[in-house]
Amino acid sequence: MVVVGPGAQPSAPGDAPVSMRKVVVAVVLAALVVLGVVAFAGSVIARRIAERQGVHDAAVMTDLLATSAVQPRLTDAVLTDPAASARAFRRIADAVVVDPVTRIKIWRADGRVLWSDDASLIGRRFTLDEDARKALVDGKVVAAVSDLDRPENVDERTAGKLLEVYRPVWTPSGEPLLFEAYFRYDAVSARSTQLWHGFSGILLSSLLATLLLLTPLVWSLVNRARRAQAQREALLQRAADVSLIERGRIAGALHDGLVQELAAASYVVAAQAEQADRRGDPQAAQALRDTAASVRSGVGGLRALLVDLYPPNLRSAGLAGALRDVCSALLARGLNVEVQVDEAAVARLSEERQEAMFRVGQEALRNAERHARASAVYLSITGHDDLVRLEVGDDGVGVDESGPVWRDDSFGRRLMADQAERVGAALAVRTAPGAGMTIRLDVPAR
Repeated sequence: MVVVGPGAQPSAPGDAPVSMRKVVVAVVLAALVVLGVVAFAGSVIARRIAERQGVHDAAVMTDLLATSAVQPRLTDAVLTDPAASARAFRRIADAVVVDPVTRIKIWRADGRVLWSDDASLIGRRFTLDEDARKALVDGKVVAAVSDLDRPENVDERTAGKLLEVYRPVWTPSGEPLLFEAYFRYDAVSARSTQLWHGFSGILLSSLLATLLLLTPLVWSLVNRARRAQAQREALLQRAADVSLIERGRIAGALHDGLVQELAAASYVVAAQAEQADRRGDPQAAQALRDTAASVRSGVGGLRALLVDLYPPNLRSAGLAGALRDVCSALLARGLNVEVQVDEAAVARLSEERQEAMFRVGQEALRNAERHARASAVYLSITGHDDLVRLEVGDDGVGVDESGPVWRDDSFGRRLMADQAERVGAALAVRTAPGAGMTIRLDVPAR
């Protein structure tokens, strides 16, 4: 079933006017979504940048400490004399272990801790990790976030997240040692906060500026869409009015000209038939009577055509009378038509809604005659609570709703959909191959 009307999305002209409120809400929601996405991405990016910057700062500071405080105090004796080692490294610790440095370690190349401000680690041997080996091999500073799960970091696990930096140093004899310093991660968090504050200010101001720039543009586009829609509706209405005027002109010309002349001709031929009877020429009289009957039949067909071209005025004939006249024209052309109209239900409709119901009913009846190849058609108007329902059905061939014939947007379907939308009615079409077609229009009662 295809439905057009409230709660449905019509495929024909007559869409609801563009709502400025809906457009504004959509723009605001889109801006909020963009803000959320950018804020999340910005937060991740800011933290990564801050972490890299913090690691870089720690690496620079460790390099300075190693160059100015550690390397000058190293002697060859620290490798073999515990007392010399303790004196040298204690002075180093007093100079180096200050905020934000929390711990230092000096390693031998074989992984033994030569000295640390944590005495429990002195003399213990651990496997050097990849960063430590890289610093020794390349002779460069290597920094990274500490992996507190490694055995040598067991005493740092209570200190929270840390940065560790390796920097090679050498004794006067050229023996390579590894200087390791641990830094509090608070510096990274502080840098991240600073970056985020700066980024969020730029972000919010950019979005606000974008919204301010978009608002007049969206407003202009919506107004243009409304004007275009109004022009389209006016053109459709003008086309319908011109069509009605032209039909009226043609109907008037036929009624006042050809129909009247044929009617007069039928009277003349009938009179000639009577005269032939009086002259005693029954054969000629019968021929004239047959001719008069044919002319009257033609006049009847023309009158039915006039009803199609220019239906009765709804204000004078009423909805029921106008639809009955259309059905009478179908009857005259041999189609079996059944009509049931609830006059009380029709009286509940305004003139505008009666006109819309007439247009839909007229088009549905035309469709049944011209395209459905139907032998019988029914039309009913009934009242249902706060609705008045028009239903037109036929026993014709029907169509496949999903097929290309049905999807082709014909003028008749556009006309019915437009009339339904104009008065806020719901239009439904039910059809299937070999099962005929039923068109239903539910119009709100006034």
